[in-house]
Amino acid sequence: MELIERFVEAAKSDLKHIVMPESNEPRMLAAARRIKDEGVAVPVICGDHEDIARTARANEIDLEGVEFVEISPDARMQAYVDHYVANRGSTGTVAQRLLSRPLYYGGMMVARGDAHGMVGGCRSITAAVVKAASLTVGYADGTTAPSSFFIMVVPRCPYGEQGIFVFADAAVNPDPTTRELAEIAISSARSARSLLGIEPRVAMLSFSTLKSARHARADKVAEATRMARQMTDEFAIEGEFQLDAAIVPAVAARKIETESRVAGRANVLVFPDLDAGNIGYKLTQYLAGAQAYGPLFQGFALPVNDLSRGATVDDIVGVVAITAVQAAKTPNRIVEGP
Repeated sequence: MELIERFVEAAKSDLKHIVMPESNEPRMLAAARRIKDEGVAVPVICGDHEDIARTARANEIDLEGVEFVEISPDARMQAYVDHYVANRGSTGTVAQRLLSRPLYYGGMMVARGDAHGMVGGCRSITAAVVKAASLTVGYADGTTAPSSFFIMVVPRCPYGEQGIFVFADAAVNPDPTTRELAEIAISSARSARSLLGIEPRVAMLSFSTLKSARHARADKVAEATRMARQMTDEFAIEGEFQLDAAIVPAVAARKIETESRVAGRANVLVFPDLDAGNIGYKLTQYLAGAQAYGPLFQGFALPVNDLSRGATVDDIVGVVAITAVQAAKTPNRIVEGP
């Protein structure tokens, strides 16, 4: 069974309400129909009823039985505005204008417990989804900025977790600070354990292995490693490592003399910046024939995920399933339902 099929089956066993706010997009509506029919989750579409109905008719999509929330100045909207004003120090007028946008409304549904998670990005750039989630859902405790990760499944690969890796950050933070890099390491370890059920072994990547090269960039990774380990002792986080020292046991044995829980065995790879992360996952995807699932968000208080603007209906269903699985592992969530 492929990894995405495992997520779909897991999602079916514990149905979650997932809001899909870009609901005037035909692909989102087609995905919502399929998610409903196949019992993957409870899809919730929101927006302008007439606009969505017109899009559905034009694309011959039957929305019978799919839950819908109208974005309108009603009691629910007022509760959302009040919540936003209380938590963001905004005026009611500004909050009303902002929450009239589907991504922000959907994020507030999650924040207020009217949905378990949100999936967007079909018509919005990643930065827009990140901003909406940041201002509504907010960040997890101890996190100052969200990040992203890819699940990479490399065929016939003896490294990582039988060819499975978490790559971070490959979509959100162009040049993370030392603190942000430490947070990315911790968030990625949590994502690996929660979503994949593996024990994370986190390698902080660089062009240097434990001071083999002297440069400010390598020093930054080493400092981020120290900071992450000060922030938590829950996970094995080590570095700075070159990639081969991180994943190949024979290379690690030659390059690293001290005892290590990670060297040569890493299954979570934290890249020093977005250049390295984005190039790294695409090299692995295209040259090694790996399956790349993501980018998935981490660091938010509640599950929110992004889609490529070129996402297919299959892609959307898969990301909704992953979001539902994340939601099932998020404690103390009471959803009232639309």
